[in-house]
This record gives sequence, structure tokens and C-alpha cells, in this order.
Amino acid sequence: QVQLVESGGGLVQAGGSLRLSCAASGRTFSSYAMGWFRQAPGKEREFVATIGWSGINTYYADSVKGRFTISRDNAKNTMYLQMNSLKPEDTAVYYCAASTSRWPPPTQRAFGSWGQGTQVTVSS
Repeated sequence: QVQLVESGGGLVQAGGSLRLSCAASGRTFSSYAMGWFRQAPGKEREFVATIGWSGINTYYADSVKGRFTISRDNAKNTMYLQMNSLKPEDTAVYYCAASTSRWPPPTQRAFGSWGQGTQVTVSS
């Protein structure tokens, strides 16, 4: 199993940017598809983006498409989420997750390993 640690969260004004990182250790990082999810207070955890093992294939939730970019560096065992044009509704705890499926569906159930989360707060 892979161990995941997120970092890079914080407080930012609306319209600003943040870059989240997810550092992986344990089994071979490049063999996993990776994803980002988020959970706002009082809401269900929701899918944000996913990236295939090679980094070529990506998929985004409609709510973040065009503003967020998911990427990975397999040499550094790290995944990233570049978040631009942030909105107050992006405020949430962001979680990275790993899946042994080659191209997992955008559901929590498809990802077997999770980080502890990092808080992102966007002020209006």
C-alpha cells in the first residue's frame, strides 16, 4: 500500500492561486492512478480530478475544469494540484488518493489509499 501526505493548503483571497502537493511513499508510485477529492463543511466528499499513471490522461470535475490542473512527477513520487482563480466555494479539505486501477472512475470507492487532507480556505 502507498502512504500519502498532502501539503500546500492555506488561506487565499478569491481570485488567487495555490498549489497542493501529495508526496507518496511505499510501493511504486508510478503504478498508481492518482486523484484529488475535497470535502467542504457539512457536505459529502466530492471528486476534483484524476490523473493516470503516466500523467498523460487527466479528468476534471466540471466545477474546476479550466481553473485547476492536476499533474505528477513520478521521479519525485509526487502529485500536484495547481488551483487558479479560486472561489469561496472551493473552500474545503483537499485529499489525495491512490488507485490500483489503470483508469479509475471518479468515485471514492475506486481509490484505496488516502492522505490525511490539507485545508484550503478562500476568502471573499
